[in-house]
Amino acid sequence: MSKLQAVLCDVDGTLIDSNAAHAEAWMKTLAHFGIHVDFNEMLHQIGKGGDKVIPAYVPARDLERLQPRIKEHRAGVFHRDYLPNLQPLPHARDLLVRMKENGLRIAVASSTDKEDLAAYKKIAQIEDLTEGDTTSADASSSKPDPDIFQAAIGKLGLSAAHCIALGDTPYDIEAAGKAGVSTIAVCSGGWTREELSGAVAIYEDVADLYRNYDSSPLAR
Repeated sequence: MSKLQAVLCDVDGTLIDSNAAHAEAWMKTLAHFGIHVDFNEMLHQIGKGGDKVIPAYVPARDLERLQPRIKEHRAGVFHRDYLPNLQPLPHARDLLVRMKENGLRIAVASSTDKEDLAAYKKIAQIEDLTEGDTTSADASSSKPDPDIFQAAIGKLGLSAAHCIALGDTPYDIEAAGKAGVSTIAVCSGGWTREELSGAVAIYEDVADLYRNYDSSPLAR
């Protein structure tokens, strides 16, 4: 087995308690355009980028016309009503500090945009801990396609064999797998252990992973 050198971290639902906020922002936005979606259904869309979410609810004939308007409206709702109130998940920074102390490099691999990622890193207090971060601007297609993880691996200058992903959704697991990377999963994004069964290890949240670091894949 190749020596682990880097961790590719998702942010939403993994380091930041934000999945419910994203779901509500999408629900408000789609309702504005006459599309009504149940909260639990919407929550299970979170982890994909907008390029995947919008086509799931907007007919193909209306997509070109509505997609830019929906994206702009959702960004406004999220930034106004939700972003200012987001909080880091417990021990998110502590976990990443432990990784760094163990010689691991850390890259954020997120479907969010560059501006929001900067805000997330400040909320999680991890601005000094990551490198090679990737956002929607670095990918032609969002998770569960592998583009974002492939971009992060490329920025780090490593091979997939030397990386592991940390995420909270099946989309993270699928996207990382397509990039040749295994995933450690956390249940803090609202998914069950059964739904995350494709991961090499599953923890309740990053605090659980932090407490059990020495027996986790990160320490091997």
